[in-house]
Amino acid sequence: MTDNPFIIKGYAGKAYFCDRKEETHKLVTRAVGGSDSAVISPRRLGKSGLVRHVLLTIDEEYPGIETLYTDIYATSSLGDLVENLSSSILAKFPEKTRFGKRFMDFMKSIRPYMTFDPLSGIPQFHLDFATPMQKEATLKSIFDLLDDAGTPLVFAIDEFQQITEYPEKNVEALLRTYTQNLHNIRFIFSGSKRRLMTAMFNNATRPFYASVESMSLDKLDRKVYSEFILSMFRKGDRTMEVDALDFVLDWTRIHTYYTQRVCHNLFDTGEKHLTLDIAKKVCQDILDGENYNYLQLREILPLQQWRFLIGLAKEEKVTQITANSFISKYKIGSAATSRRAAESLEEKELILKTPSLGETVYEVYDVFFSRWLEQTY
Repeated sequence: MTDNPFIIKGYAGKAYFCDRKEETHKLVTRAVGGSDSAVISPRRLGKSGLVRHVLLTIDEEYPGIETLYTDIYATSSLGDLVENLSSSILAKFPEKTRFGKRFMDFMKSIRPYMTFDPLSGIPQFHLDFATPMQKEATLKSIFDLLDDAGTPLVFAIDEFQQITEYPEKNVEALLRTYTQNLHNIRFIFSGSKRRLMTAMFNNATRPFYASVESMSLDKLDRKVYSEFILSMFRKGDRTMEVDALDFVLDWTRIHTYYTQRVCHNLFDTGEKHLTLDIAKKVCQDILDGENYNYLQLREILPLQQWRFLIGLAKEEKVTQITANSFISKYKIGSAATSRRAAESLEEKELILKTPSLGETVYEVYDVFFSRWLEQTY
């Protein structure tokens, strides 16, 4: 194995994917059985990789079903969404295929102009809509074309909560209207903004209420992840001491991206035998590399919010953010100030708020940032 097996960007296939067997089975079963799903998890916990893994599993085990994936995180309007879906469809179904030709003919009828991705050569559509109704009609036509293709399709739309940020206020209702009567398409909606995604699918006043089976991702099982990490190092002709592995898992809190990043950097050291000292040095190098970015963040955040972050990092997890012991220890000011800081930092995605039975847990979202705060202050 010459390439680094610890993937920190995208999805590289089953050989580099750890576990999620139960989640994969559930999502595949739902999609094949005719149900739509929503996958909700914090950022960088492996949500997108799981969705890609599910689609690949369907491709391999159900050759009569097509799959399609698109990430709409970069979209900021209904027009962007139409362009994004169009480009993703043609990437999956090239013009030389029967459906690809049919889809391209449709796109040409609405007179797009195209650019080409410099790496893949795939056309990127750009559409100039005269009226909002044209955007809506084009979006509906896209779903209708997919539904009429004659082949069952599992369509995964990643970062689905992004539609709530569009200036057009009716996108949720439009999408629910356009998708609810499709016969041959099953959807997997996934998103990393838990509060928004939960509201979209669990609030009785929202269009997508009770329309999907939801799934919340948790961290990987420590034992399973440990075995995976050691096996990846062995395939790369490397060994890792148990105390080094335990340190990495504790330091990264078994949060997928951060664990992968540390293991990726450990692999890149070229060391054949990875010790605790090497693991500690790699982790420190990561924090040193982020030092400037974190200092810049300190410059733009209000003092009370910065102190709130320090408090969460030092405590690692906090359940009582208005407790006098927490507020006074970290000089946050008052219970009202602490609540406002939490609301603002959650909106900025700097802290993670996790409801559970009987209490709500607050922690710094970025594990590396949390470790930097803990070490620096």
